[in-house]
Amino acid sequence: MFKLLKRLNKKDVLLIFISIFLIVIQVWLDLKLPDYMSKITQLVQTEGSILSDILIAGGKMMLCAFGSLIAAVIVGYFASLIAASFSKTLRREIFEKVTDFSEGEIKKFSTSSLITRTTNDVTQIEMLVAMGLQLLIKSPITAVWAVTKILDKSWKWSAVVGGGVIILLMTLIFLMLVVMPKFKIVQKLLDKINGVTRENLTGIRVIRAFNAEDYQEEKFAKVNNKLTDTQIFNQRTFGIMQPVMYLIMNFSTLIIYFLGSYMINDALMVGKAVIYGDMVVFSSYGMQVIMSFLMLAMIFIMYPRAAISADRINEVLDEDFAIKDGNVTKSDAKLMGTVEFKDVSFKYPDADEYILKDITFKAEKGQTIAFIGSTGSGKSTLINLIPRFYDVTDGEILVDGVNVKDYKIEYLHEKIGYIPQKAVIFSGTVSENVAYGKSAKKITKEEIKKAIEVAQGKDFVEQMPDKYDAYLAQRGTNISGGQKQRLSIARAIARKPEIYIFDDSFSALDYKTDYTLRKELKKYTKDATIFIVAQRIGTIMNADKIIVLDKGNPVGMGTHQELLKNCDVYKEIALSQLSEEELKNA
Repeated sequence: MFKLLKRLNKKDVLLIFISIFLIVIQVWLDLKLPDYMSKITQLVQTEGSILSDILIAGGKMMLCAFGSLIAAVIVGYFASLIAASFSKTLRREIFEKVTDFSEGEIKKFSTSSLITRTTNDVTQIEMLVAMGLQLLIKSPITAVWAVTKILDKSWKWSAVVGGGVIILLMTLIFLMLVVMPKFKIVQKLLDKINGVTRENLTGIRVIRAFNAEDYQEEKFAKVNNKLTDTQIFNQRTFGIMQPVMYLIMNFSTLIIYFLGSYMINDALMVGKAVIYGDMVVFSSYGMQVIMSFLMLAMIFIMYPRAAISADRINEVLDEDFAIKDGNVTKSDAKLMGTVEFKDVSFKYPDADEYILKDITFKAEKGQTIAFIGSTGSGKSTLINLIPRFYDVTDGEILVDGVNVKDYKIEYLHEKIGYIPQKAVIFSGTVSENVAYGKSAKKITKEEIKKAIEVAQGKDFVEQMPDKYDAYLAQRGTNISGGQKQRLSIARAIARKPEIYIFDDSFSALDYKTDYTLRKELKKYTKDATIFIVAQRIGTIMNADKIIVLDKGNPVGMGTHQELLKNCDVYKEIALSQLSEEELKNA
């Protein structure tokens, strides 16, 4: 928790000091009230007292109460401001950290857990800061100050208050020991609920198609019931706290007055008024002490869950990046567009077996390199090593003659136009989706239109009501899969990168659109290096070099005709899609 609090900015720290000053004033004013109450009590019982003295003391009590109210309102405002500002900072830092995570780190935490940490966990911290700033500072100051005022009154009364505080603390410690482990379970269950809900929403079509609504509901209910039961246990356990606190407060007051009645009865007539006034004052101060611990108890009730949330947030913020940023921001212009794999092998973190083994090839500027193989052969993994979504385990990858690990990641990504296997559409207009990223401001409207035209998206875009300013829903739910794929391709084209990476990016296109798109793309990107992962022979047969993968091993490399002659795996794939006559005429 304290590690997180170091992220408070200078303005927040200044407001905290101002708040502490105002809290001290508030406590001083609150503790003056019993003094004036005692004075009024004595004046009422003293013969010859005049009404004006009583009214003056009452007026001072009113001023103290009003001053305390003003201080409390200002402190409350500052506390809310600090908490909101702090939570904003945390959310921003978590978001920025997660944005820089590699695929491995995101999988380590899971998407649903990262969402919970950015939302629910930050909210827990915000609530603690907002409440804690007021109560955690005020409570000890009030308790210590009040104790100094009652120590010289009566040891019997002091013992009563001390006993009440001890019982209160013992109850609090017991609750902390019982409930603390349960809060860890609550946060993990929130992750699970988030995950099940997310899975349900993203897979809603499949769920309905297979009539699996009941299964999903049962799956959600199982996690939801477990969370509910845990929360009920926590709330019931903490439910003990309030009656115990009120019991202590009421019994302490009762015992103070009970003992006071005996002390007044045994005192001389002159001392009775003094003892009565002391009893009233002591009772008030005693309640202030117990209320202080009551307020501390409220913080300690909130603290366990907030502490667990803080640990979860720190786990994200302290996570070391597996992909370290380099410092190279320039490369040899003569080697522009070249990509070379040198004895590259790769296995996922914590995995035992290699996904890719001994991959070696070189792509020259303007060439098209294609990858084909059975499902799970490592095609997508291989091309994901170029933009460093993962780092190679052995060997090295050179882009423009420089090891990709030496590049500043931002500079490396500027060289690459990446089209993922699953087209990603962001909420916004067609133009905003095509002109996306840091280079968006440099892309003109004409370039956007040209990119869409090359990607064979002009017809359907211009049929939309607002054409290039038409709104696209998140994940592109208001357009078809093929349309999403074409816009995703247009996004890469608009950047005019040195290197294009198509990760099975033509799978949702019909054969005619696929052929026309690749033909236009070849004209438009004649100076760029193109990497294509595909399942269709027709998509890759005209590539300059085709690399055939089988269980992570390169089992063939060459042109379409060369591989038909000397690579059995390639020939088998080709014959499963085309006849021998079609292959001969290709």
